[in-house]
Amino acid sequence: MSAHPTRAPRTGIPQPPTAPTASVQHAAARRGILEQGRARGLYSGAAWSLGDASGPYDRGWTGTRAHDGTPLDGTDLWDLASVTKPIVGLVVMALVERHVLTLDDTVGHHLHRYRDSPHAARTLAQLLDHTSGLPGGVPLYRDHPTRESLLTALGALPRTAEPGTRVTYSSQGFMLLGLIAEQATGRSLDALLTDLVSTPLGLTGTCFGPAPGQRARAVATEDCPWRGRTVTGEVHDENAVVLGGVAGHAGLFATLTDMERLARSLLGGGPQLLAPDTLARMTAPRTDHLNLRRALAWQGTDPHASPVGDTFGPASYGHTGFTGTSLWIDPEAARYAILLTNRVHPHREERGFTSLRREFHTVPAGRDPQRRGAPSGT
Repeated sequence: MSAHPTRAPRTGIPQPPTAPTASVQHAAARRGILEQGRARGLYSGAAWSLGDASGPYDRGWTGTRAHDGTPLDGTDLWDLASVTKPIVGLVVMALVERHVLTLDDTVGHHLHRYRDSPHAARTLAQLLDHTSGLPGGVPLYRDHPTRESLLTALGALPRTAEPGTRVTYSSQGFMLLGLIAEQATGRSLDALLTDLVSTPLGLTGTCFGPAPGQRARAVATEDCPWRGRTVTGEVHDENAVVLGGVAGHAGLFATLTDMERLARSLLGGGPQLLAPDTLARMTAPRTDHLNLRRALAWQGTDPHASPVGDTFGPASYGHTGFTGTSLWIDPEAARYAILLTNRVHPHREERGFTSLRREFHTVPAGRDPQRRGAPSGT
């Protein structure tokens, strides 16, 4: 008997090539969208991952860390910008679980410098879901170039609405949350992040500002007129710069792998940062009676203005970052989507990225277990 496996007889009839599966086609479509975005100058590089609780089924990267810079290799450090907010929110909720904080605690209770501020009575819950009435996007750094002067100005900001009556996206509210977490524990926000998020999940690249030896892996952001140079390995957000690079609203850097570990945890596929009922409370919509859907530190899926299109279910939640980053979780479909870019490189003007991000997320997920986790980079 032959030791060779039996082969089917050759018929002489050419066989048609095997058609690519839908998942392969969808992955190619996503890559094509992101490669076209780079060709259009929307960013120098992009990394992405789609997956579920057991890991990614489509991941990759394309482009360079800066225009004419080093090619991406998957170990790159991305400035998360406002994706910092829900990660700091996880720290706050972990402290709530440990009875260090409550959602009804007020700004004035924890931060004595703000006891006479118009925001003294605002609660942690109102800061987390952006219903505190604090304004958003205030460039305090322009007139307040030191940490002390900026913090003083923060307490004097006028309200934009009565608390609880309107969602006003406010980085200033998350600055206060970071300060409250530090005051309540006597520890720095970066130390709290390490203990309550990074160490449990094994996040090895997530940090407030890369160390000098890691900055070569950082993806460039803006050619910043305020700083007079291209920002690389330093937080892009100017208010966060004045605060020392560690703040509740911006400042975190992370790798694609670390973001995947966080997403898997949120879907129940890794170490759990919060008890299930706490996570459910954190991610449940709270403001459907107001102008925007918000949870505690998370964006919800607004039917009329979702940044990730209409393919994520009504229970989905996530967050976007000004630098071109996003993390989105759909618990009902048990999937996540991560997109990391430097869309502010070399300048911050909107050049079509918003529509590209929506198009990227609208491509069907196209799970294919046989292709799970295969990295794809150019």
